[in-house]
Amino acid sequence: MHKSAKKPPNRHDLPKLMEKVPDEHKDYVKDLCLRMLQHPAYGTAYEWSTRDFEMGAPLGRGKFGRVYLARERHTHFMVAMKVLFKAELQKGNVQRQVLREIEIQSRLKHPHILRLLTWFHDDSRIYLALELASQGELFKILRRSPNCRFDEPRAAKYTYQVADALHYCHLNNVIHRDLKPENILLTAADDVKLADFGWSAHTISNKRKTLCGTLDYLPPEMVEGHTYDDSVDQWCLGILCYEFLTGGPPFESNENEVTYDKIRRLAIHYPPYLSVGAKDVISNLLRKTGSSRLTLVDVMQHPWVKKCMEKRNKELLELEKQHA
Repeated sequence: MHKSAKKPPNRHDLPKLMEKVPDEHKDYVKDLCLRMLQHPAYGTAYEWSTRDFEMGAPLGRGKFGRVYLARERHTHFMVAMKVLFKAELQKGNVQRQVLREIEIQSRLKHPHILRLLTWFHDDSRIYLALELASQGELFKILRRSPNCRFDEPRAAKYTYQVADALHYCHLNNVIHRDLKPENILLTAADDVKLADFGWSAHTISNKRKTLCGTLDYLPPEMVEGHTYDDSVDQWCLGILCYEFLTGGPPFESNENEVTYDKIRRLAIHYPPYLSVGAKDVISNLLRKTGSSRLTLVDVMQHPWVKKCMEKRNKELLELEKQHA
């Protein structure tokens, strides 16, 4: 992953950059862009600090920190500010994990990956200024859905977008390794943003052996303690798609050993309401050997995914017309 040497846009580039902005938002976006161009940080090295941001309402909390709504003082640009406490990181011995997350996420620039805009620290805290995804965790949205599951058009759209994000990661030698609904956010435009790269690996060799991730999402090669490659993300995508459609992962049980056994045996139950296309995508991702799993490009080009996405986009257009 190499940083581009391309010069940042200037005010003369604004008309072209704003071509796709809806008319009703053009004035606001233009004003925001002009303020960004005038910011001392634009196109130059800049030491960010807490003085640059106004902290707002809490958005959530994790094991080692909190997330707040925040506004940059000069431009009024809204971000999600993740605040990590150094003492808690040291106590949990996860300092390297956080540094890896910062190193990887700051370099990834993709429409379906949450952007790490900047970061800074003081004596007791680390601050990560992240792109704001206003609908929050996909996990919570899934749990609030009828029967705690999505319909096939919605599930297929999110599966496509996650596959697209993972494909970009793999092209940049990054394995996510912790895919699950809790690590995916949703924007106001109903688009997913892959987040939380704390367990990710940036590796040229594409061969790893670390056991990590979430139990219900562990692939057979991790369970067996074998070397694995980036195809573990394809396995996790299959689990994710299944959870979108049924409300829970396929190998979930009350005891860890039972879960491990189900993973080893590929003991999957498909509810009768799942379509043939949905089962085809899931079953071809949940293959025991990584090399036999459906590729991420094939997922995006799968007939079931394409057909469902068309339906979902039509549904969203109808909703926009109703609210216009």
